[in-house]
Amino acid sequence: MGDNTAAQEIASGYATEGAALELGAVIVDGVVDPTARVRIPFATLNRHGLVAGATGTGKTKTLQGLAEQLSNAGVPVLLADVKGDLSGLARPGESNDKIASRSADTGDDWTPTAFPVEFLSLGGSSSAVPIRATVTQFGPILLGKVLDLNDTQESTLGLIFHWADKQGLPLLDTKDLRAVIQHLTSDEGKADLKGIGGVSSATAGVILRALVNLEAQGGEDFFGEPEFEPADLMRVGADGKGIVTLLELADQAANPRLFSTFLMWLLAELYEELPEAGDLDKPKLVFFFDEAHLLFADASKAFLERIEQTVKLIRSKGVGVFFCTQLPTDVPNAVLSQLGARIQHALRAFTPEDQTALSKTVRTYPRTEHYDMEQALTSLGIGEAIVTVLSERGAPTPVAWSRMRAPRSLMAAIGEDAVTAAAKSSPLFARYGQTVDRESAYETLTAKIAEAAPVEAPVDAPAPPPAREERAEPSFVEKAFGSPVVRSFLRSAASALGREITRGMFGTRRRR
Repeated sequence: MGDNTAAQEIASGYATEGAALELGAVIVDGVVDPTARVRIPFATLNRHGLVAGATGTGKTKTLQGLAEQLSNAGVPVLLADVKGDLSGLARPGESNDKIASRSADTGDDWTPTAFPVEFLSLGGSSSAVPIRATVTQFGPILLGKVLDLNDTQESTLGLIFHWADKQGLPLLDTKDLRAVIQHLTSDEGKADLKGIGGVSSATAGVILRALVNLEAQGGEDFFGEPEFEPADLMRVGADGKGIVTLLELADQAANPRLFSTFLMWLLAELYEELPEAGDLDKPKLVFFFDEAHLLFADASKAFLERIEQTVKLIRSKGVGVFFCTQLPTDVPNAVLSQLGARIQHALRAFTPEDQTALSKTVRTYPRTEHYDMEQALTSLGIGEAIVTVLSERGAPTPVAWSRMRAPRSLMAAIGEDAVTAAAKSSPLFARYGQTVDRESAYETLTAKIAEAAPVEAPVDAPAPPPAREERAEPSFVEKAFGSPVVRSFLRSAASALGREITRGMFGTRRRR
């Protein structure tokens, strides 16, 4: 086209009265117009979003740019740094010809900038601050997802949690849950297992084996104390910038299912804890849910319904959620329909399956007279995306082929030594840096077994004298109540009667 009329027409749909997050500039017929801005109103960020695209299309740099602007606006951010290449957020970027060209194309007054970053990891021996959750707090539904249990096995796990709750047995780490299951499947625990109802020893055995496999994959390093407080994600620095929390896999690379489920646990905890916020000028927190396909893959209908409900309701708590994945079809329709912002990087169409996914993606966008959507989605350059968001009045904006702004922080990893130094100097390291292993179900049940075990008399020991008739032998019940271990256990159980554990939408324990 000889003029930029079409680009300006598209950009008019992105005009805002309030503050907005700048994405880039409109491209029409291969020509970019730096004055045709594509943006997301901060007030609609709690309507959630999707960032999708094939590997190597610039998706990670888009996430980096979004996190920067949110931080500048005083909004805390959680980013799952699966590949470890977002640590550059902590350092100012380095100018070069490509940056200068991108800045001119997008009308961006680019300035190298560093942002406040916290480096966290799921347990393990990472250089970042290790964070954990207790088995009890994680709950049976999310743990069942991690263990890849079917509906029957997940239901059984829920009954086992219920029994432990009733008995006042804290399930803090994996050995606690293993001890409870071993007790229930032992000769001594048969009565307890029968009392739960509907639990077969075979199903309990399957759960036990899955738990052992999880421990072998490093899961035992994640579950435990001190337990991470989701409120620590919502911090703002002294300079007014929102803290960017980078969560890496560390030793959990062998079990990405745990990583994705942990993100869902964090989201569920935020939903349970945060007060209602109503409509805000900007969100309290933006939560980037990377590798989202891992959460939805093989999920039960009940699990998907809980995700849908959480995503729907958490917007009223002032939290925005962006799902990040390669294909929009990775996200179920019920969840996809709730995502107001769509940033779609290039798709590949090499196989029949790819072609089907492409056709489905095209049908999810508003109609546009400016682009052939199927051709556009496969022709996007690196750092370009097809965008549509919600305007300030809540209506979808026109589809825009956008050249995305370049991040202002370093677009490279900063190295393990730098991450270690940042983690050690963090105030969170003092709280979460060392594992705590206090008395819980494992110790209680182990002590109970040791107390009940008979003590064999030495072979050469003389026979004990006959008991005097006037002094009756204490009964088993009297012996049991005389045991300090059993007395301690009963005190715990009794105190639990008045404070029965209540669980939230995902079966997570509600904090008191």
